[in-house]
Amino acid sequence: MAGEIAWLAAGILAGGVVAGILAGLFGVGGGGVIVPVLYEVFRIAGVPDSVRMQLCIGTSLAIIVPTTLRSYQTHKTRGLVLPEVMRLWALPAMAGVAVGSALAAIAPGNLFKVTFVAVACVIAAKFLVGGERFVVGTELPGTRAMRGYGFVIGLASSLMGIAGGSLVTMALTLYGRPIHNAVATAAGLGVPITVAGTIGYVLAGLPHLARLPPLSLGFVSLIGFALIAPISSWVAPFGARLAYKLPKRKLEISFGLFLLLVAGRFLASLVPAL
Repeated sequence: MAGEIAWLAAGILAGGVVAGILAGLFGVGGGGVIVPVLYEVFRIAGVPDSVRMQLCIGTSLAIIVPTTLRSYQTHKTRGLVLPEVMRLWALPAMAGVAVGSALAAIAPGNLFKVTFVAVACVIAAKFLVGGERFVVGTELPGTRAMRGYGFVIGLASSLMGIAGGSLVTMALTLYGRPIHNAVATAAGLGVPITVAGTIGYVLAGLPHLARLPPLSLGFVSLIGFALIAPISSWVAPFGARLAYKLPKRKLEISFGLFLLLVAGRFLASLVPAL
């Protein structure tokens, strides 16, 4: 047991360094980076494929709770959060998270890989083609459609292990909302998504503890939470310094290609099951 924990901790520490550098380089701190890193760590640690993706997603959601809280507080003090969007999206998003968490208890791991691939490809397309140039309207849609957006964002986030920032920003900029307001509102919605998602994945994983590695609380690895959060925060500035040397457009293209690479990795792991 002690040796298994030591090897798992060493792998997660190395993963935290990689996640931190990538997060600093690409300006993100969520599951788009953490989930693929944890997937390789847990694969090496021998976590069964049937629960590996769920463990990655639950741990990712727990790790980014503090980040979303700090980010939201900063944006809120500047008055950039859109209150009407928060009011319409918060509860539907939590309902989407609840559905995603329930699926984690019964659905096969391949469902989460497919979702990650689909959402990653959509986000990658946005970065690669310069999505901020595209607008579908100047006014936000009606109440029913807005609540539908909130539910889908919560569901997709809980199935992918992200705070929903990229999805929220993409949705709001498509309706002409300024990027700064979109980012601030995304940070605000990330709080209920990550908190509810963490609780949901803890509960969903309790029946599967026999197949999970030591020190797992449901589908949340306590070792991963304790090690990746501080380590990735510490090394992120190194990636950020590298980012300062690259033009914004090159960073967007690099992150888009990174997401496509990750999507390809998960697609490859699905091949034996197809």
